[in-house]
Amino acid sequence: MKCPYCNFSQSKVIDSRPTDEGSSIRRRRECESCKKRFTTYERIEDITLMVIKKDGNRESFDRSKIINGIIKACEKRPVSIDVIEKMVKDIESIINRSMVKEIDSKKIGELVMEKLKEIDEVAYVRFASVYRHFKDINTFLQELEKILNEKR
Repeated sequence: MKCPYCNFSQSKVIDSRPTDEGSSIRRRRECESCKKRFTTYERIEDITLMVIKKDGNRESFDRSKIINGIIKACEKRPVSIDVIEKMVKDIESIINRSMVKEIDSKKIGELVMEKLKEIDEVAYVRFASVYRHFKDINTFLQELEKILNEKR
């Protein structure tokens, strides 16, 4: 880290402490040449995650879209907002651990359906009916039969 006063490239850390609820670290440094002190901040670099839509267009990942979709699926169901928040956090963690910069919207939808199936089967079927574009009652029944067969 270069000293802002003399441009010397060597400094030592005198004090470190977390700031902004732990999302960054404030460091007090002392230049080894001129002995002046200065402050630096260390933050995790945000990596922009791009979502590849069905039509091939790309857009930035938007967590609120996942939350809104899950809330709609869980309407009038006994699923608390805390449970929904945890589902979204879990989905984000899975995506972040995959270390990809781009992800298909289809993969995100599949992750949402996996989580919904664990939490509430009715919400899962609601989400799946919109996500998979059920064309008629037979497609809907096939999905219900899958759930019933998994339970047996």
